[in-house]
Amino acid sequence: NASIMADTSPHPRDAVIVQAIRTPLCRARKGGLAQHPPATLLSTVLSGVLLKDPTQPNSDDNFLISPSAIQDICIGNVLSPPTSAVSFRMAALSANIPHTTSLSTTNRQCSSGLQAVANIAHAIRCGSINVGIGAGVESMSANPMHELYEKFPPEVDWDTMQNCENSQEVMDCLIPMGVTSENVANKYQLDRVTLDTFAAKSHEKAARARALGKFKSEIIPVGDISEDDGIRPSTTVDKLARLRPVFDKTNGTTTAGNSSQLTDGAAAILLMSREEANKRNIPILAVWKSFAVIGCPPKIMGVGPVYAIPSALEKACLGVEDVDVYEINEAFASQAYYSIETLKLDHAKVNPNGGGIALGHPLGCTGARMIVTLVNEMRRERKRLGVVSMCIGTGMGAAAVLEVEDVRSAL
Repeated sequence: NASIMADTSPHPRDAVIVQAIRTPLCRARKGGLAQHPPATLLSTVLSGVLLKDPTQPNSDDNFLISPSAIQDICIGNVLSPPTSAVSFRMAALSANIPHTTSLSTTNRQCSSGLQAVANIAHAIRCGSINVGIGAGVESMSANPMHELYEKFPPEVDWDTMQNCENSQEVMDCLIPMGVTSENVANKYQLDRVTLDTFAAKSHEKAARARALGKFKSEIIPVGDISEDDGIRPSTTVDKLARLRPVFDKTNGTTTAGNSSQLTDGAAAILLMSREEANKRNIPILAVWKSFAVIGCPPKIMGVGPVYAIPSALEKACLGVEDVDVYEINEAFASQAYYSIETLKLDHAKVNPNGGGIALGHPLGCTGARMIVTLVNEMRRERKRLGVVSMCIGTGMGAAAVLEVEDVRSAL
């Protein structure tokens, strides 16, 4: 419980977040970032995350830390081709990060941005580095999701896969994500009205947050694009009800309106050891407390948070009731709603500023973007404990626990 958490003393090698920034999230093909390649989005956040105030990139004396202090960068990405390892290195160099800073990419599908941050946090925790950046980027305009299997079909022996002892689950890895959403809705008897209501609420919350200026502190503009453009304030349950199911046209419940949007965006998190932050007198925004990834059946991959969240909380000696804010990716209303209900979470604590249905889900960026939004929300609202979680294609869930310590000291 929280009492155990309170007794956990700070450690010099704790991985701490000292800056977190993202681009606007814009609709793929139709939105404001459609003509910008992934490297441009990435370079924008890599340069911005090094600043004291990323929203004022041209201010004098604005560096939080010198680019030369960055020892390693990890980039989460899903859809870009293998040459992205080259283009992302080019993006880092173009952001004036020196060639002495190393860089890698990681792909754990929809959790890639979170995994990138985890990789850097764990490298700090074990002493491999003192300062690093975890980031995520996706341009679903440049690399459409529907072309993925056409360009890069799985490299497997199909006879072996179709005839092995576990062939059913093996082949379930190929089920389209929207069909897995229908599987969740059918298995757990989720009706269309429930899912459309959940989706409309996501837009309502995001529209309110944007109107109140809550996103301004976390967004660095790309050119003259400075706002998310997928939020639809006029969305209602009645309007969503007019949309036809996409994946099961006769009896389905999953539509374009209660699924996450195809989106372009990037986000970056600057981390360092507690010892390094203290030495540099840099304020700590949040502390990385725990991380978990758990597998689940591929055909209902969306339920992953049901398993990952309790695992991450257990590692942090916490229960679900101890957490103040949850950011759970809304890949589909079906899986997000089911996860919240199954874990008995307070809906008021989940995605208070909307989620993937309203803001969008740029696959490799999402995990990092959710950290940016979570940290800003926790600090703005004086909340102490937060969780980021999402489902993962082929059947997994990931979750991380963050703590804002100066809230604890003030209580």
